[in-house]
Amino acid sequence: MTSDVPDMRLLRNFSRRLKTLGIAVELLANFPWIYIVAINGKKVKEKYEADHGFTAFWYPVKMDESVTFTNRREVFKLIRKYVDERNDERG
Repeated sequence: MTSDVPDMRLLRNFSRRLKTLGIAVELLANFPWIYIVAINGKKVKEKYEADHGFTAFWYPVKMDESVTFTNRREVFKLIRKYVDERNDERG
């Protein structure tokens, strides 16, 4: 039996784990892209795998599939960059 809703556990776990580290991410979906729009309130300006923003995840095409990272290494590289910038601003 297939589900009516794609598996979104990856997104929930991703956001929840970052939150425990004090990192807030704002995501925006525009099928099939899921963008990181802001990190700790700072707007993300980089573009990756799309013309309109930094694509962190792909939304599944079929309902019985799961959300997937575009490139886990690139996503965390971006997050580190914005977290390091915030720490640099604090001194």
